[in-house]
Amino acid sequence: MSLGSFISSSRKIMRGDAGVDGDAQRIAQLVWLLFLKVYDAKEAEWEFHDEHFRSIIPERLRWRNWAVDHRDGEASTGDELLTFVNEDLFPTLQNLPIDSTTPLSKSVVKSVFEDSNQYMKDGILLRQLINLINEIDFDDFSDRHAFGEIYETLLKQLQSAGSSGEFYTPRAVTDFMIERLNPRLGEQVADFAAGTGGFLTSTLKHLDSQVENIADREAYRQSVFGIEKKPMPYLLGVTNLLLHDVEEPRFFHGNSLDRNVRDYREDEKFQVIAMNPPYGGTEQDSVKANFPASFRSSETADLFVALILYRLCKNGRAGIVLPDGFLFGDENAKTNLKQRLMEDLNLHTIIRLPGSVFAPYTSITTNLLFFENSGASKGVWFYRVDLPEGYKAFSKTKPMLSEHFDDCREWWDNRREIIDGDGNPKAKFFSAAEIAEGNYDLDLCGYPQEVHEVLSPEETIAEYKAKRAELDAKIDEQIARIEALLAVKS
Repeated sequence: MSLGSFISSSRKIMRGDAGVDGDAQRIAQLVWLLFLKVYDAKEAEWEFHDEHFRSIIPERLRWRNWAVDHRDGEASTGDELLTFVNEDLFPTLQNLPIDSTTPLSKSVVKSVFEDSNQYMKDGILLRQLINLINEIDFDDFSDRHAFGEIYETLLKQLQSAGSSGEFYTPRAVTDFMIERLNPRLGEQVADFAAGTGGFLTSTLKHLDSQVENIADREAYRQSVFGIEKKPMPYLLGVTNLLLHDVEEPRFFHGNSLDRNVRDYREDEKFQVIAMNPPYGGTEQDSVKANFPASFRSSETADLFVALILYRLCKNGRAGIVLPDGFLFGDENAKTNLKQRLMEDLNLHTIIRLPGSVFAPYTSITTNLLFFENSGASKGVWFYRVDLPEGYKAFSKTKPMLSEHFDDCREWWDNRREIIDGDGNPKAKFFSAAEIAEGNYDLDLCGYPQEVHEVLSPEETIAEYKAKRAELDAKIDEQIARIEALLAVKS
């Protein structure tokens, strides 16, 4: 079954159910079912390699024992299926007994179901959806990574994504950032607002080519760490990591900003941090109190920048997606954070992206900031990624692709100042002194703006009359030529 066929069929089934209202609920309904399907496939692997393996899920509730339809008329459906899911499956999984000794590979089941919901009210349609999911073979290599593609496609279709804060970071962006940060096996890569795990799976893809033996594979599985606040992205992220052979995902459901940043120990810091924090949001005063007064901000993204300062280890590397507002903002917290990035860390590169990169979720213009915990910055290189030739904007049908970073890659490895045809700097180095003199305004090498002169009503009328007179004169001239030609012929 093709990816497109699966998405179309699942949406059609759920649209017929009165309990599922809108795309957000359709995705939520689909993903807990996909999780159980994927988890069952992983358990089959664990059982094969360990004859003493015991599932944390009671036997009657394991996917293989209730969800698979053997076409013998025995599969549960209708009201019987609804009663089973609502009164047995969900309550049991939400209250699984776990303690400090429970492996992450098992405790993750309870974490996933604590905030999941069963929306469907038609047991026959629920059976149809389950049977559709069972057509995906997660034991087959070509299907193992289908889950991520399925979700990405669904999220792109979610028109309300922007209002719920669930912006999807394009794969081209996560791959480029991880490529530039270049994590190595043995390093720990963290994302404190991990969403569905895009940066973490890009990391795993980057590290996979470095695996040469069993010890390397174990290091690969221990290489990523994530925290996500919202239930649905958390569920998707956990499942995505399971599909990438991270058997005990260090992916936690919670708010990264809830802890006092002064309390982090050295062993809780990371060599690499990559993230796209939520922006435009606000946090309660109790959360802001977890930060020094100079960093307290009403903008959530600012607090995540501050968090990175406390969780990036010595000589660690970080890449973060931030809106233009952080670059030019002159509020105390923003200015103090930028000063800290320049004076205590090495902010070395800012890549400016076109405003349509995150279409259709938001038109906010974003930037990629790269810095290291290696001492003060000597200055910052800026590079502007322009739209490809023939593009007016990126969109759902024409998204940003990896190759659109090719010019930037070439420049990154051979840095030089570039001036475009209009005389604007496309790439330029600004010293730390220049940036400090500008009160840490980082809104540099931006996109040329069209300037429209605003005229008074009198000036507008006068300009209109002049243009009309000029046009009338040209028309009269052409008419005179035509009349002259007619006179010659007669």
